[in-house]
Amino acid sequence: MTEMVGYEEAPIVYGEMFKDFIKNFRDEHGRFKYMDRLRRMINFDLQSLSIDFSDLYRYNTELAEALIDNPSEVLREASEAIKELVKLEDPEYAKRKKNFIARIYGLFETIKIRDIKSDYVGKLVQVEGIVTRMHPIRSRMVKAWFRHEKCGGEFEWPPKDEIIGDRVEKPSICPICQEGGGKFVLLKEKSKYIDWQKITLQEKPEDVPGGQMPRSIEVHLTHDLVDSARPGDRITIVGIPRLEQTSTVSPLYEIYLEANSMRVSEKALEEITITREDEEKIKELARDPWIREKIIASISPSIYGHWDLKEAIALSLFGGVPKVMPDGTRVRGDIHVLFVGDPGVAKSQLLQSAARIAPRAVYTSGKGSTAAGLTAAVVRDNKTGEFYLEAGALVLADGGVAIIDEIDKMRSEDRVAIHEAMEQQVISISKAGIVARLNARASILAAGNPKFGIYLENKTFTENVNLPPTIISRFDLIFVVKDKPSLEKDRRLARYILEAHSNVEKFKMEIEPTLLKKYIIYARRYIKPRLSPNAKKLIEEFFVFMRNMAVVGEKETPPIPITARQLEAIIRIAEAHAKMALKDEVTMEDAAEAIRLTMSFLSSVGMTETGEIDAGIIMTGKSRSQIRLYTIILDTIKRLGSDKECVEQDTIVKEVTQATSINEDKVKETLARLYREGYVYKPKSNCFQVVE
Repeated sequence: MTEMVGYEEAPIVYGEMFKDFIKNFRDEHGRFKYMDRLRRMINFDLQSLSIDFSDLYRYNTELAEALIDNPSEVLREASEAIKELVKLEDPEYAKRKKNFIARIYGLFETIKIRDIKSDYVGKLVQVEGIVTRMHPIRSRMVKAWFRHEKCGGEFEWPPKDEIIGDRVEKPSICPICQEGGGKFVLLKEKSKYIDWQKITLQEKPEDVPGGQMPRSIEVHLTHDLVDSARPGDRITIVGIPRLEQTSTVSPLYEIYLEANSMRVSEKALEEITITREDEEKIKELARDPWIREKIIASISPSIYGHWDLKEAIALSLFGGVPKVMPDGTRVRGDIHVLFVGDPGVAKSQLLQSAARIAPRAVYTSGKGSTAAGLTAAVVRDNKTGEFYLEAGALVLADGGVAIIDEIDKMRSEDRVAIHEAMEQQVISISKAGIVARLNARASILAAGNPKFGIYLENKTFTENVNLPPTIISRFDLIFVVKDKPSLEKDRRLARYILEAHSNVEKFKMEIEPTLLKKYIIYARRYIKPRLSPNAKKLIEEFFVFMRNMAVVGEKETPPIPITARQLEAIIRIAEAHAKMALKDEVTMEDAAEAIRLTMSFLSSVGMTETGEIDAGIIMTGKSRSQIRLYTIILDTIKRLGSDKECVEQDTIVKEVTQATSINEDKVKETLARLYREGYVYKPKSNCFQVVE
């Protein structure tokens, strides 16, 4: 084989290729797409030009492939090309801005965070994930100015197009006097800086293989990319994996991502694409008159019965329509659902089934969750000592479903943290000088066990459940699941379970899981049903009728069966019911089903001892009759004990029973509860006084 002598292959000039692409690329309408963008960049005083990778690939495949394999060099030359074109358009602007950046969007392949290994270092990659940590913005030195004490000369370092790497290293020889002796003084004010920020990107929960920990990667943002995402945001990053040494003597390096471009997913679930073929299948499914029943039957088909619970899960997955009022007030569309029941009634299995079907879900257990883990935490960085934000489960579930099993096992101080997220759908943080509001627009699907192990019929819902009324009142639907023996029902249950264990294939979902996920995404993204006049009238009549029950009664303090909060819940449920069939209008059928579910919820949770529905049990934990008895007993003790140390129990009971005709046992029980709750105290045995 002969060697070619005196021949040298001409270097490829990527800058000229880029210049040609920007100047000559036309879109489908024949417009010069990137020259228009370049002029817009100048008009809006920006320094980065957005480039769609698909356009570049279509125009110049060689350049696009070189960009993937050798991004550092290609992007550097692209920046110079942009600068030259800006000089032609506006020389003053080019002189003022000096540096321009080509930002690449929409690579054909998205790499999983866990797959970024050494092979990808120095290449251009695209990754998706959730921002879990966010560090403060800092100024990073890119060019240093030094003064050589020996000759007094000042110079920029490093020379030419190089920038400062991981550390500022002083020159050994002065480029002005060409001598190495003497001291080199760093001139901080004269040096050049750029904005720099570090964030941590974590895999999306739905991308994490079962039983594995989610992987994370550090991302370095510069220039106009800083501060454009918040913890909990789902983002797509195009960048270059780089290596960072763990310590000066270690041969081990950590991979981080140097971001070139970042796109924040503004709308919930927009990162999942629905093809034309998918859309046709979805619309064909929606034409089925039994579509709702098929969706509900697809939720945990191996579990016998629990139709209303499965319907509630389906409604929660679809959700109502969120509204933003002209004054900026946001009315949530997400439906919160709570299951409370005896052990062994498949509550946890239903929740896990919901987590598998939901396009975006974060599953957590109340026993292993803290306030910070559910909402957000301010954490100190071990290396720098700075504080940064770390997103919790509700922030990560933004736009999806947050599933909390064993909610009753949470500590009371941790449970308080989810109040704001349930109604306002934001998480407010004010710690260590960091004040932030993070989005938590998620439906909450929770399950818990009764306080005494099993649900006691002779006690009210709030007495059975170890949850404060402030949380209970924020759930749109609550279901009590009791394990009652019944000969016929138990026989059907046993046969169903035996069949499920012996014939697994028989219990497949009515709708294929991937298609069902896309159906839910399509409904949430495009279907915004409005209340029809008939549906409005039906809901209005139901609300007025229920409220009127309190007026018609002869009691001094009648129970109020329903409040405006339940009315809003009915609207949300009716909208979700319409969404399940991809309808643009909420009909009377949808409103009637929402009313049925709400009545089922109120009659099982808000029932008083006398068999009346009282929304006060849900809102405050006490019925209006209980509150009235509380005030009568407290007023009696105040009146009788105004001039003495305390009032005997027998005297209190006698006075109250005579005034109200309530039996003695009930008065004694209420008095004991007042003592437990700290409204009264005992200076001596069986003698009470009011706590002032």
